[in-house]
Amino acid sequence: MPNFISALTTLGIADASLIHPREVFRTAIQDGAAAIAITHNHPSGDPSPSAEDIRVTRQLIEAGKILDVPILDHVIIGRGEHPFISLRESGLVSFAE
Repeated sequence: MPNFISALTTLGIADASLIHPREVFRTAIQDGAAAIAITHNHPSGDPSPSAEDIRVTRQLIEAGKILDVPILDHVIIGRGEHPFISLRESGLVSFAE
């Protein structure tokens, strides 16, 4: 079976981006993905997750459980000495094993 790469690109404003699980999983389902990883950037350069980042990640993890398309990680990209953070590695969110 071939590997699939799914991508979703959305544009937000300087301090927010609206996203719904429907859009996140649409391409993954169409492409037959077995799992997905999420990434987004913080234009401020500080990759520290906001309360909203954590809330949305938890919502997406629950949606992924229902769809049987687990979320492997959510990586936030920034700049500087620590240019990204993995929510899985940080332990801020519980991902399905």
